[in-house]
Amino acid sequence: MKLLFIGDIVGSVGRKAVKDVLPGLKSKYRPDVIIANGENAAHGRGITHQIAKDLFDWGVHAITMGNHTWDNRDIFDFIDDEPRLIRPANFPVGTPGNGYTTVKAAGKEILVINLQGRTFLPPLDCPFQTVDGILERMKSKSKYIFVDFHAEATSEKIAMGWYLDGKVSAVVGTHTHVQSNDNRILPGGTAYLTDVGMVGPRDGILGMERDGVMHRFLTQMPSRFIVDEGKWHFHAFLIELDDQTGLAKSTRLIRTDEDNYISE
Repeated sequence: MKLLFIGDIVGSVGRKAVKDVLPGLKSKYRPDVIIANGENAAHGRGITHQIAKDLFDWGVHAITMGNHTWDNRDIFDFIDDEPRLIRPANFPVGTPGNGYTTVKAAGKEILVINLQGRTFLPPLDCPFQTVDGILERMKSKSKYIFVDFHAEATSEKIAMGWYLDGKVSAVVGTHTHVQSNDNRILPGGTAYLTDVGMVGPRDGILGMERDGVMHRFLTQMPSRFIVDEGKWHFHAFLIELDDQTGLAKSTRLIRTDEDNYISE
């Protein structure tokens, strides 16, 4: 199985990049499953029903979220009815939506789990204990298991990678919007990457206009963050999984931008 994971999609620029780039990636790499983080897809905060539909129409099989899950109220109207959209599983019991889903593609099934870290983020339930519970209930359902760990601290992400090594197919970090260069296959066979990066404005600061962000750093005063509307860059992670074990065989970072991308 080949799995393509697309980094945090930010605003209309990010959505345009997905629409423009994904057909070429599908043609070149032939992924069986495509997963994307969509928690910033609507103006940098949250997601709407129409945006989720667009991503599914363009070939995305599942959308993961993060700390901006609830920033767009439109999500409350459809998250319970859309199993392909998942929010962090360690939100409190009773929260709308689900924290994991099973995707069927290419005659196979993959369990997709979304978790959120607690270091420098809201104090949710323990992600380590949460994933243990999910695996206990669901591991027999599929040999392929993908985890999007939406977290701030690199140490927490690395800890999750080692904690799940050999138990899941891949642990991939999101949230910080900067692609890390530490992709590897851990000794137990789990593919790992601290952060896949983002899909959206290349010349902003993590996708936001520079002036507002720099104003806050310089003055420590409140400042409105607005999604930059400049040229895009596109970050993703390609993983090949062994059909017998469900563990990783190879990994590949994908990184391109509007100036250097050649349509396939």
